[in-house]
Amino acid sequence: MYNSKSSLLLLLFLINSFIFFCNADSGTKCSNTSSLIGFESNFTMVQHQLRGHFKILDDCSFQVSRFDMLSGSSDVVFWGAVAVDFSNITRGFPISDHRLNQTTYKNASFSIQLLPNVTWDQIKVLSVWDVTTLSDFGHLTLPTNGSDLYPGRVHTMFDNCKNLSGNYRVRWSLNVEDNWIEIGLEAATKTMNYMAFGWANPNRTKELMLGADIAVAAFTEEGRPFVDDFYITSYSECMLHGKDGSAVGVCPDVVYENTTNGMTLNNTKLVYGHRRDGVSFIRFRKPLNSSDGKYDLPVNPTEEMTVIWALGLMKPPDTIRPYYLPQNHGGPMMVAYGHLRLNVSENVDDCFGPLDADDKQDQDLIIASAKVPLVVTTGEALHYPNPPNPSKVLYINKKEAPVLRVERGVPVKFSVQTGHDVALYITSDYLGGNATLRNATETIYSGGPEAEGVMASPYELVWAPDRNTPDQVFYQSLYQPKMGWRVEVVDGGLSDMYNNSVFLDDQQVTFFWTVSKDSISIAARGEKKSGYLAIAFGGEMVNSYAYVGWIDNAGKGRLNTYWIDGKDASNVHLTNENLTHVRCKSENGIITFEFTRPFNPSCSSHDKKKECKNILDPTTPLRVVWAMGAKWSEHLSERNMHSVTSQRPVRVMLLHGSSEAEQDLRPVLAVHGFMMFLAWGILLPGGILAARYLKHVKGDGWYQIHVYLQYSGLAIILLAVLFAVAELHGFFVSSLHVKFGIAAIFCACVQPVNAYLRPKKPDHGVEASSNRIIWEYFHVIVGRGAIVVGIAALFTGMKHLGERYKGENVHGLSWALIIWFLIGALLVIYLEYRERQRRRDRFLGRGNWVLGNVEEDDSVDLLNPHHASARTGSQNSGLMEVQLEPLSR
Repeated sequence: MYNSKSSLLLLLFLINSFIFFCNADSGTKCSNTSSLIGFESNFTMVQHQLRGHFKILDDCSFQVSRFDMLSGSSDVVFWGAVAVDFSNITRGFPISDHRLNQTTYKNASFSIQLLPNVTWDQIKVLSVWDVTTLSDFGHLTLPTNGSDLYPGRVHTMFDNCKNLSGNYRVRWSLNVEDNWIEIGLEAATKTMNYMAFGWANPNRTKELMLGADIAVAAFTEEGRPFVDDFYITSYSECMLHGKDGSAVGVCPDVVYENTTNGMTLNNTKLVYGHRRDGVSFIRFRKPLNSSDGKYDLPVNPTEEMTVIWALGLMKPPDTIRPYYLPQNHGGPMMVAYGHLRLNVSENVDDCFGPLDADDKQDQDLIIASAKVPLVVTTGEALHYPNPPNPSKVLYINKKEAPVLRVERGVPVKFSVQTGHDVALYITSDYLGGNATLRNATETIYSGGPEAEGVMASPYELVWAPDRNTPDQVFYQSLYQPKMGWRVEVVDGGLSDMYNNSVFLDDQQVTFFWTVSKDSISIAARGEKKSGYLAIAFGGEMVNSYAYVGWIDNAGKGRLNTYWIDGKDASNVHLTNENLTHVRCKSENGIITFEFTRPFNPSCSSHDKKKECKNILDPTTPLRVVWAMGAKWSEHLSERNMHSVTSQRPVRVMLLHGSSEAEQDLRPVLAVHGFMMFLAWGILLPGGILAARYLKHVKGDGWYQIHVYLQYSGLAIILLAVLFAVAELHGFFVSSLHVKFGIAAIFCACVQPVNAYLRPKKPDHGVEASSNRIIWEYFHVIVGRGAIVVGIAALFTGMKHLGERYKGENVHGLSWALIIWFLIGALLVIYLEYRERQRRRDRFLGRGNWVLGNVEEDDSVDLLNPHHASARTGSQNSGLMEVQLEPLSR
């Protein structure tokens, strides 16, 4: 049994060993031939608080340790280039397939494999590179021929790091043999704030700042770092006494000593400083034991000593005090100032990860004004916010690549003086520089090739950001990438952002709008505090489409659309309209919401959703009502229904930019409709019937009836049109009713002209000319066509009236019209039958009607050849009868 178990274990060991060695043999073998193997360096921080240690392991891999970096984009890679200048590093190449994705790295360590086709001799600069924005987060240079190209380069790496507060830390490296300590002060603080750090007097146990030796580090207004030795004699700003000129307070060492013998005793020396991502970093060196025993305290590297620190506002020099002087820190302990015990010889590293400032933007801010043009020039890149940068970048009002803030609806004027090789444009692309060849989705908002000029002949570019302009765009050069920077687009006043505005009923809600080609942008603002604001399109809230804006429990603005078909909460139905650029906010309880929607909802022909019927016609007045209340929610109940509503709708003329309180103009439209019915339903058809069926009447009575009825109908039609135009405040060819009406009126107006131009009628017994026959064809066809189109206009007018005023009796009137015209059709059928019967009797010689007049030429139907020949035959037959009568006698 024992032997069996031993054999089994031995077999398993052999199998595992075989698998291990097979896997080891199958792995990629990496040689060790490069002279750079074992090379170590630290990354130079450029952006994103990147720092870390780098070491080459072999010909195809390297190691990164103590690596910190704020989160970047999803396409951050290790990048190789031949030099760090703009043109060379942007033409670099990825050296591995490892992605430094959207993660904040905190003291991380990892190994990286080079791509198979990459070797160390191809790489002169190794960078952490954002491919999306062409940004260098940090880099290091590799030595050439065994020697470092940049032996004096400055790094942000130290041996030790201690957190002083949540946004302030101190780093240091110690060199006891050379009698110095290098200190790095790092804080997420404002640009003009100071960072103070130093040693307290070891003889004091309270009021530790008095007699302390501190270094105060900050930046000038131009962004240059500096550090000074300070000595504290009292809790006050540095003051000079008038009598003896002695100094007291928080003063530079040189101020104290210069008051007596003019000696310079600043023993703190600046090494390096920068400001990145809203974080100030200044590195300086000071002696452990200074020759200045009066204002500098000795630092014992092996003992625990008390250190003090502070953050606060730095006061710039003036005519009285020619020094940068710290003001009172003014904050709570352990946030704005504090103290702790520290032994600088002990290894300390409790700084886990990079500092992350709330405001990472330090660029100058320029706020555009509608009256003052912005002067755009070019100049040397000194502090460009997105390195690497070209040597020449854009300046606005003499500031290098500032953040530009503009308001929607307020035009911005640029005086472009950049030279003829730089053209300004406003773009959605982060980099600019002919972006459409690289970024097919780029949107150009203003500018282009023509936007270039010089000081003697500047080009004036005017850009008016509208309410649909994104919150962030960029001003750039059309020909060179990364010359400009960011534009912040903020909301202006609603009256600036929209072309038109009116007060709704009771002047408690203001309605704003801008009409585009296929859409409309709308805003509504309450004029008093409320929990929600609603506007609806319709004569009242019932049977209307409503837009409701409110602030939810999380403080977020919301906007929903509803179809309302009743007065209860259960009759408010949520819809899903295609709204864009939606905003809703509340300021001091005043609710404002905005949105853009198409005139015609994007629905298929088979889609029966309620919102598909919410069609807006810009040529037709839009009836708007409003409501406000204390509360709104997704689940509406009777308890949070509206409490204040408009009393009547306001009719908004979208194209004219005007409005009026709605009056009941239905009587006017009723008069218009009745007059049109009188003309197209009675008079004009009556005139046609007279010409068709009363020609047998003696004399020209049928003709008089025909003319009087037609001209009376035409006059009534024109008068009815005037009624409609007066009601609608204009003549808009939009609805189907108007199109039918125009066609019918045109045909009706053609008939008098046609009658005036009619050819002469033929003499008795003479065959009609071709012109006369053509005229009769045209006259009859146009007249009867006018009646058909006019009847269509009557029915579409009834439908339009019902849609406009939600009339309940429209369907009944429509059926009454149908019955009326059916009766008319039956009458025509009967008269046509009698007419044909009469003509057949005359053809057979049965005599005429009692009122007949066989001598009337116009009784001949020239449009019917059969009837014409019958008429001729009848006349010949009559002559034969006259000749035969005497013989019979």
